[in-house]
Amino acid sequence: MTSQLLHAGHIDHVAGFGELRAGLQRVFGPMSPQALSSEIFGLYAGFCSFTPVFGGIVGDCLLGQKRAVLVGGVMMAAGHFLMAFEAPFLLALVLLMLGCGLLKGNISAQVGNLYGRADRRRMDAFQLFYMAANVGVFTAPLICGTLGEKVGWHWGFGAAGVGMLISLAIYLSGYENMPADTLRARGDQRAAAARLTGRDVPTLLAMGVLLVVVALFWVANGEVLNVYMIWARAHLNLQIGSHTLPVTWLQSVSAIVGITLAPVLIRLWTAQARREREPSALGKMVMGCGLAAAAYALLALAVVATGAGTVPLMWALGFHLIIQTAYLCVYPIGMALFSRAAPRAINSLMIGVYFLSVFAGSLLVGWVGQFYEKMSVATFWLLHTGAAGAAGLIILVLWKPLSHALTNREAPASLEVAA
Repeated sequence: MTSQLLHAGHIDHVAGFGELRAGLQRVFGPMSPQALSSEIFGLYAGFCSFTPVFGGIVGDCLLGQKRAVLVGGVMMAAGHFLMAFEAPFLLALVLLMLGCGLLKGNISAQVGNLYGRADRRRMDAFQLFYMAANVGVFTAPLICGTLGEKVGWHWGFGAAGVGMLISLAIYLSGYENMPADTLRARGDQRAAAARLTGRDVPTLLAMGVLLVVVALFWVANGEVLNVYMIWARAHLNLQIGSHTLPVTWLQSVSAIVGITLAPVLIRLWTAQARREREPSALGKMVMGCGLAAAAYALLALAVVATGAGTVPLMWALGFHLIIQTAYLCVYPIGMALFSRAAPRAINSLMIGVYFLSVFAGSLLVGWVGQFYEKMSVATFWLLHTGAAGAAGLIILVLWKPLSHALTNREAPASLEVAA
């Protein structure tokens, strides 16, 4: 958007864009192209994490998780191919948001359904799941980003569509090995037995608190995809010898960290579990929030240390190392915690609800991004330090009630397994 779409000669081709811009400016006032792109990004990223709530309902009650994933994947492939053209840009975003809603929550629920509720390997599985996602995060900027910046954005989005079709083919090849859908016919006695009870209320309230925690954390994590990229293009030294790195390659740096560190953390936590010294899920999330706060403090320090000069690439590499480690300690751990603690009757729905934290966080990312042009850069990064720090502080203050409500479900789960 900032490189091409919002410029003269392009923006007029986008169907419905004038109405969208007028609507946003009625809410937020006059907006520069950077502020407008930031707000659109926030809305898009947010609704990609809001629609899984409804996708979870569809998976639980109508299609089942497996078919919901397939339909969502097809919609996302169509959205990526439409992004190769300027006119259907907004329609493409809608298809991507709806397709993501069907895919994200239901495929995450399938990961959780591979394990019993008391099985600690569930958290390791989600780490592996997101490590695999990081393979895509690594390759996408190298392929789609390079095509977009060096050849044309249309080619980059077209390549994303091809990648989505390949992923659908892989999913279909292992379709029969996926966990059975939890969709049940009406009158099924097991469905009746899985209704919500008063005992589920404390757990649901604790999960609501975690939504706030992850939303605040996402203000820090989501900014890496938004204003950070604009700042990096303008202020980061991307020169290596005679070659200038495409700014999109910075996302591959985060992915490399994720791919490398995920198995390390799994081995570390597994070894600690054998000695009964593994940190709890809440403890891991607190550590992640602290790391995210430190990552943005490092960015602020880099800006202050270099003054008005260009920031050396090593500062950014340190930032990506810390923020991606923080992500591994918060997001997949929280997802596994939701998958384990959610009442069985609404498991896919609650996985979708987990994405509401990212929805709220992404909306905040879009809104906060508008302040990039209104405050000093160091202050802007410290704002994100405060958001991540507040997330960790909430867990620490409410540690005892959260621990009790979220671990209280393990006892009946073990009885189910024994039965």
